[in-house]
Amino acid sequence: MGITSADYERFWFPLDNAAKIYPAIISDEVPAVFRLTAVLKQPVKLKPFQKAVLLVEKRFPYYKVQLKEGFFWFYLEHLPGHIPIEVDKNFLCKRFSKGEMLLRILVCENRISVEFSHILTDGSGGYELLKTILIEYSKACRAKIPVEFPYMKPDSTMLEEEYEDAYKRYFNKEIPPMIRRSGAFHLPFPLNPIPRFKQSTFIISLKQIKQIASIQQVNITVYLISVYLYVLQEIFEDLPPSNKYKKNKRLRIQVPVDLRNIFPTKTMRNFSLFVIPEIDLRLGHYTFDEILKSVFHQMQLETDEKLINKIIARNVGGEKKIYVRGIPLFLKSALLRMEFYSLGTSQYSGVISNMGKMKLPPETEVLIDYFKAILPPPNKMLKTNCGVIGFGDKLVLSFGNITRSKEFENKFKNFLEKQGIHMDTEIKNEKHDLL
Repeated sequence: MGITSADYERFWFPLDNAAKIYPAIISDEVPAVFRLTAVLKQPVKLKPFQKAVLLVEKRFPYYKVQLKEGFFWFYLEHLPGHIPIEVDKNFLCKRFSKGEMLLRILVCENRISVEFSHILTDGSGGYELLKTILIEYSKACRAKIPVEFPYMKPDSTMLEEEYEDAYKRYFNKEIPPMIRRSGAFHLPFPLNPIPRFKQSTFIISLKQIKQIASIQQVNITVYLISVYLYVLQEIFEDLPPSNKYKKNKRLRIQVPVDLRNIFPTKTMRNFSLFVIPEIDLRLGHYTFDEILKSVFHQMQLETDEKLINKIIARNVGGEKKIYVRGIPLFLKSALLRMEFYSLGTSQYSGVISNMGKMKLPPETEVLIDYFKAILPPPNKMLKTNCGVIGFGDKLVLSFGNITRSKEFENKFKNFLEKQGIHMDTEIKNEKHDLL
């Protein structure tokens, strides 16, 4: 069932369960904005690109919305106008202002980027929009796309399921919620001056890292999580004894899991949760092989459908409580902000998100060199994160950092190179003109 043009003008919906936390914590330094970028082999042709965007945006009306404030909850409301296309001035993941559409498209020479507020969607939803734009752009450049290739064609019917809150559909009130974790170790590095957020990108052979991970009988995600934990352990062990005494000795990594792979839904809004593999340094030093083994089994366990249901029960169950629903928004936001730091970022040491390997029609793929996934700028507690995305034989690691130190990225790079994995640093484009 779709919506009519009359419905479109009245289009609004409440925030999904994952989005509800973000209005309470958003600031200029923590904007909750992520970026997906396609780096093309040739400069972007502006007229075909604009034509593609105008065609595609009609298929995604639930993304053409602004954040509005009610008495008890925030909600999303239709915003007339077109998705903005801007010159990319390399100011990454800028906060969306009040009354602004919650996504923007940025173009610079051979790069097409889309930035999304996490209030709107997650990486999988965002990629579907970018994929559709890239396919329609290739068609506008006279590529012939096979009719059978599956994507959200502009002339297809929009379904109500595409903007459902899928967390609520799969919420089961009979399932007991997850228990709270203890605090975790956080990097000790001093912060950059404002604007703090810096980003560095490394490109490696997807085939090469896949072969090395398969020798260890794990997938790429488990391998990279293990490297992340190993590097954190090395940084912890290098601390002076007085600093070690003060620090939490549990190292945990937050890893997003796309629930669309577990629970059937066509939702284009947020529908991911986090698993948090860990090592406990109170038990002693871990070899890399020990970390690999531990992370592999933790990921197997934590992505089990029954345990995922417990996380959904915790998250959705809280908002369904009558006393919570009746709290005015200004108080609710203050409580959510406290919960985010006490029950959220205090419990893990870093974030790594692997979006997997991107698939497009061959006629579109020939235009593209690689993709990048830049996670939202980390807060002052976490300090760093890593977005991972693959295309062709290129696996791209994008490190976000708000500190003055590059020690984490350098140790990560050095470790992979010692394993025989060569890493190239991305050549940054300093020009910012639309062509």
